[in-house]
Amino acid sequence: MFRLAAIFVAVCMVLIAGSLAAVCYLFFGLSGAESATVGLAAFTGLALYNTVTTRLRDRTDVGEQIADLSRLTADLAKHMAEMKRNLTAAETKVDGAVNRVRAAVEPVTSEIEELGNLVKQLAETVAVHETAIVARAHTPAATGGDAEPMSAPVTAPMEAVPASVGSGFRALDAASMVAVIREAIDANRLDLYLQPVVTLPQRKVRFYEALTRLRTASGEQVMAEDFVPHAEAAGLMPRIDNLLLFRCVQILRRLLMKNREVGLFCNVSAATLADSQYFAQFSDFVDANRALAPALVFEFKQASYRAMGPMEYESLASLANRGFRFSMDHVTDVRMEPRELSERGFRFLKVPGTMLLKGHHVANGDIHPADLSDMLARYHIDLIAERVESESSVVDLLDFDVRFGQGFLFSQPRPVRAEAMQGNGDAAKSAPGDTARMPGINDPGAPRLVSNLGVVA
Repeated sequence: MFRLAAIFVAVCMVLIAGSLAAVCYLFFGLSGAESATVGLAAFTGLALYNTVTTRLRDRTDVGEQIADLSRLTADLAKHMAEMKRNLTAAETKVDGAVNRVRAAVEPVTSEIEELGNLVKQLAETVAVHETAIVARAHTPAATGGDAEPMSAPVTAPMEAVPASVGSGFRALDAASMVAVIREAIDANRLDLYLQPVVTLPQRKVRFYEALTRLRTASGEQVMAEDFVPHAEAAGLMPRIDNLLLFRCVQILRRLLMKNREVGLFCNVSAATLADSQYFAQFSDFVDANRALAPALVFEFKQASYRAMGPMEYESLASLANRGFRFSMDHVTDVRMEPRELSERGFRFLKVPGTMLLKGHHVANGDIHPADLSDMLARYHIDLIAERVESESSVVDLLDFDVRFGQGFLFSQPRPVRAEAMQGNGDAAKSAPGDTARMPGINDPGAPRLVSNLGVVA
């Protein structure tokens, strides 16, 4: 169509130019050459005019097209912005819905996990009872009075230790007891046990407490409350504490590989803080393992803390300056100054559950047990109810705002497996000069343990 129009315009311009030349030749008397020149000039003028008008028309069309394109681009940008707002609003709604679903599901998941742990503990308890029943069924009547120590039910009170555990040791005189303790240290017969500290009411394991039991040459288990007083009187506690510290570091490294939020309570005697020779080794070792400070808590008895002097306080300060925290257990009353404990680095206080629930046991205290947790929290100290042995106690302790619990209700102390104490050379490498000076730590034949975090079931 465009080509036909151009041809038509060209033919018209030729006809006009030819007509003009003919008029000049016929009517104005111009010669043929002059008439042809006039016709050619007219054709050229018409061609130039046609070209200019065509260009102007094309420019106008292009301008209009560009304007239309600009309007379309603006509309498209407006639609894109609206779509982006709608998409952002939709994402916000989806995120809110996901967060609400997650918030609704997480408690259920936590409860299911805790229920699984309780079922596992129940299965372990049933297995222990079945083993005990089978053992009694195959025991001759003549030996019916000799029950195995581990056949005691998990829910038995902590004080209810079978008579055969430590009975022979308690029958010895003081000098013989010290000799047995010294021989057990030299032979590396100090076994490590772990007991969990759980959150309330979720019962999620948050800490473990390392407990030590002595094994005599005859295989008799001696509880810490039986041999520790005699070891302190004989000056043997620094050696025991150094050995316990090394093992705690080994166990803690394994625990942290599985759960970065778990911690470990390690009992320390005040005698170790006052012994300059052993505390120097103790201090060098914890300094080499300062990275474990957030998870390793040193625990002291209330009576030991009250008997501390300037030397012990200086040792406490040196440990606190390295980032380590402290705990107090064996609490007999709540006459204490939380501000002073907090300033010295104490972040945990273990109080027997019966003391919290029976106010007359703490009548001489400066504060009612119901207010103890809130008062300690103001100074960044967590209250732990220990020796919890019944479900009713847990319900009552929740009214006291107690966040942590420990006791046979949650788990009995379990021995450490030998492999949990071996093959973990990191702790030894971090302080190569100290391991040789600590008695018994190079002998792999001691502990035995249980379960998925290095504790056996």
